[in-house]
Amino acid sequence: MTRPITLFTGQWADLPFEEVCRLASGWGYDGLEIACWGDHLDVVRAADDDAYVRSRLDLLEKHHLKVWAISNHLAGQAVCDDPIDARHQAILPARVWGDGEPEAVRGRAAEEMKATARAAKRLGVDTVIGFTGSANWKYVAMFPPVPAETIEAGYRDFADRWNPILDVFDEEGVRFAHEVHPSEIAYDYWTTVATLEAIGRRPAFGLNWDPSHMVWQGIDPAGFLYDFRDRIYHVDCKDAKLQTSDGRAGRLGSHLPWADPRRGWDFVSTGHGDVPWERCFRTLNAIGYDGPISVEWEDAGMDRLVGAPEALEFVRRLAFDPPEAAFDAAFSSD
Repeated sequence: MTRPITLFTGQWADLPFEEVCRLASGWGYDGLEIACWGDHLDVVRAADDDAYVRSRLDLLEKHHLKVWAISNHLAGQAVCDDPIDARHQAILPARVWGDGEPEAVRGRAAEEMKATARAAKRLGVDTVIGFTGSANWKYVAMFPPVPAETIEAGYRDFADRWNPILDVFDEEGVRFAHEVHPSEIAYDYWTTVATLEAIGRRPAFGLNWDPSHMVWQGIDPAGFLYDFRDRIYHVDCKDAKLQTSDGRAGRLGSHLPWADPRRGWDFVSTGHGDVPWERCFRTLNAIGYDGPISVEWEDAGMDRLVGAPEALEFVRRLAFDPPEAAFDAAFSSD
């Protein structure tokens, strides 16, 4: 069941796609989780341009890499978000932002996600990772008091906007793996339960497990894996470090920049934080996950050219396969 280890290219999209292929191959990665921004992958072109798709695959083959998943977090974010504002303009393609009218942006973002499913199919990929956006996130503090009906309406809004997208995923034989993450419709354990219920637990919608977003919220990432074992469609390895409390640092970050020592936590290179990696990898074995394990490298305090190969070495060491037989089988007289 040896699983491929890939590098997510989202944090490398300032570099040309071929340069990222060269780097990842040189470090020993098996493939890439390709981000749908920068020059890495244009989903509209990939949805209907055979020559363009071939050019992406040729670059991967040239560098002895494969692709098992693509990611379109940025367009997905705009499908449900409220408000839509300058933050979205900064991350969206011009064709999605358009004139910036919020409902029109949401509609174009939904079409971009449909194109992403078609692009995935043409690339021979069956999983798309991404965000959903959320009408509920702005109520996270629950003050001024938020009626239950308002939160329920947010889940209905998510279902109304994403079910037509997921219909296209079903048509293409592709799955969507939502990254459970602050600012999304599912950001912790119970919001994940509510999100799956909102869409009738349809198989087209599953989860991208990224434990870095769980440890700082106090959620057990291994327990999450086990409880949602039928929905773990993809795995991202990212780490987070809780800072030693000085009585000032808060879990919400205090609007301080990444790597600011006053923060209560920070993203760090895989293996440098508080994710219980060995227990998590053993749980992945227990639930039978055999898909790619993707290093999502984020660390504002470390050079990425140092961190990415080090993270690969760390993951290879711990992502061991389960045994072919129970150790105590050797005790049997049979």
